[in-house]
Amino acid sequence: KRTESRKGCVVLSFGFWVPMGSVLALSTRPGRQNSPFPQDRPLSRWDRRDGRLPNPGSFDGLHRNCKDLFPQQIEGVKLVINKTLSSFFKVSHTFHLSAVAPSSYRFHAEHLQSDTDSKQTDSPMLIGEMDSSGSLNAHSLFHLSEKIRAKAVFQTQQAQFVTWQFETEYRGSDFTAAVTMANPDILRESVIMVAHFLQSVSPQLVLGGELVYHRGRAEEGGILTLAGQYSGPNWVATLNAGKGGAHASYYHRANKQIQVGVEFEVSTRTQETTFSFGYQMELPEAKMVFRGMLDSRCIIGGVLEKRLYPLPATLIMGAFVNHRADKLQVGLGVNVG
Repeated sequence: KRTESRKGCVVLSFGFWVPMGSVLALSTRPGRQNSPFPQDRPLSRWDRRDGRLPNPGSFDGLHRNCKDLFPQQIEGVKLVINKTLSSFFKVSHTFHLSAVAPSSYRFHAEHLQSDTDSKQTDSPMLIGEMDSSGSLNAHSLFHLSEKIRAKAVFQTQQAQFVTWQFETEYRGSDFTAAVTMANPDILRESVIMVAHFLQSVSPQLVLGGELVYHRGRAEEGGILTLAGQYSGPNWVATLNAGKGGAHASYYHRANKQIQVGVEFEVSTRTQETTFSFGYQMELPEAKMVFRGMLDSRCIIGGVLEKRLYPLPATLIMGAFVNHRADKLQVGLGVNVG
């Protein structure tokens, strides 16, 4: 949602709350709403004119341009009350009523840096969230230096730990390297290790890979995935391919108002192939943004966000139809503040 939080703002929305995901989902597939930290993307390659190779960013952000175009499914009734206590600290209360999932309450707290470009790089970023069932989702980000940062993620499902993850990332002038360790357990002799590396070969081309190693009592193995991204003046094409499958995406910025994206995914584990098409249309004069999508699973959906100027409010309407399963989800919301 593209609304700026202000002191004492109240958000009333109708939406679908996605439960906390798996370890690999955290390390490789964060969505724009799921990511707990600001998306500090490098400058677009078509905006660099100084002749230097740009930093390629994080591995999990390779397909982000395309994924941000797709609307998020919404269902139920959600009331969110936000309160900004200072430039470093803010909290929110979320009440969610749904006919599909159990109703819930969540308390969300954030401790942020006042400026992402602040010289106080040792100031941590802390985010915590707990729901009415006792499940906790906590993230912390530490800028150890100008190029090195560390991140920790902890998730519990009621009283049981499901995820504890630690990541260290180094960003050079034209490359990014990261190592993630998830769910280490000495007693069960199990661990998941993920290594990422991206290198800017030219201003348009980025090459890299991901190595996932998992060890347990019953099994041990690794999966290598190669990645490449090529950028044009107003488009980005990305491909990930490995033993586990392939993921290709194409993002095109037609103009300031219209953006389109296409995704193609193949999974060797589930033996499934999916194709998705998404688009985003912005009408600045009407203070309106519309996102729509269509995929090979016969799911059609769209979300409309309308700024109710001059009121500090946004009207949100969304509908998703699954023709194959004969299901319909409709949502309506108002964001105030």
